[in-house]
Amino acid sequence: MIELIPFLMFAVVCALLMFGYPVAFTLAGTALLSAGLGIVYGVFDAELLRAFPDRLYGIMQNGTLVAVPLFVLMGVILERAKIAEDLLVNLSKAFMGAPSGLAISVVVVGALLAASTGIVGATVVTMGLMSLPTMLKNGYSPKLATGTICATGTLGQIIPPSIALVLLGDTLSNAYQQAQLSAGIFNPKPVSVGDLFVGAIIPGLLLVAAYIIYLLFIARRPKPTESSEPPEVDKAQLLRSLLPPIALMLIVLGSIIVGAATPTEAAAVGALGAALLASSRGALSFKRAGEISRSTLQVSAMVFAILIGASLFSLVFRGYNGEELVTGFFHSLPGGVIGATLLVMLVIFLLGFILDFIEITFVVVPIVGPVLLAMGVDPVWLGIMIAINLQTSFLTPPFGFALFYLRGVAPSSVATSAIYRGVAPFIAIQLLLLCLLAIWPALATWLPGVVQQQ
Repeated sequence: MIELIPFLMFAVVCALLMFGYPVAFTLAGTALLSAGLGIVYGVFDAELLRAFPDRLYGIMQNGTLVAVPLFVLMGVILERAKIAEDLLVNLSKAFMGAPSGLAISVVVVGALLAASTGIVGATVVTMGLMSLPTMLKNGYSPKLATGTICATGTLGQIIPPSIALVLLGDTLSNAYQQAQLSAGIFNPKPVSVGDLFVGAIIPGLLLVAAYIIYLLFIARRPKPTESSEPPEVDKAQLLRSLLPPIALMLIVLGSIIVGAATPTEAAAVGALGAALLASSRGALSFKRAGEISRSTLQVSAMVFAILIGASLFSLVFRGYNGEELVTGFFHSLPGGVIGATLLVMLVIFLLGFILDFIEITFVVVPIVGPVLLAMGVDPVWLGIMIAINLQTSFLTPPFGFALFYLRGVAPSSVATSAIYRGVAPFIAIQLLLLCLLAIWPALATWLPGVVQQQ
């Protein structure tokens, strides 16, 4: 019976989250209750809880995690200062005469916004409010319009720089060091957030390109998808709205790739650049700055509260020998490392219906990551696979988070069934990319290797 406690802990957390309880308190509360009952019945060592303050101190000392509030700040500024909206308006005018031009502009702008925030809900809601009415007005079917917006909103899971990759990279780095130490390698090879950023570039670009190709293919159908009279475009205004945000993203990502800055330093540059960009457009008033600060504080506090709760949960989970149970279970699976990887991907996909990427990154990855990495799985490849897997899960009916977010802002005239049908082709595209990565891992691992050699 004692051996089942770690799995019961996980089941209780999932059940409580489905009832809507706050994630951070659910994780911490389940851990404390399990530890307390274990102490009473003599099956849990209370001395293990003394390690929790050291874990909190480790979180406070983790310089990589400082990038989280900075990247959040950059994304919130771009959103609240209407920079992303301005970019969408001007790009849609430029592409209006092209086949599916408006939808393509939504993908491009959504990719930039998603990369800067990495928060699925924020991107889907923002793009839904900004672009859905315009797409419907220009003749797009509700199915195509909602599918494009939902799929675009999930791009923040894979396109760097994003919070999802920062958190996932930091967690995998710790898991990789733990796996190497368990194998007797006392000088472990580091895996950084920057490696995950570089590894995500090719898959991210492939995914955006596949979305655009699909939209171009849809536009070849006889029925037009938008008005045939494109408005006149002010090229100077288009360049003013297009170049600064793209330059900002290139500076942030480029500085990490060439080794000129750590992810935290690059995030600071990005936040400062976004603030200067908003100020130059007169879009950063004192009132708006206050709103941006509060929003950044709320998101950052949520992330770190979940991290603290997850740290306590994993401590108690290990106190019940949960890690050894998971390791033994994976090694007993048929198919070896392939079977274990497939099972982990399936579990993460299903958990994506009820957990956000933050909870999965902080709770699930520290449990399964060291086991898979000890079995020889490449950490960069595993991180990219998890990111795309979660992206697909957030998009899959009937429980995908992106679908719920868009349903909340879409007009009542748009049927929920239309949203479900609209995301189906994009889910197929993402599953195809997962298959390609499984067959050719070099799509994720080649570029980081090239960068490390320079």
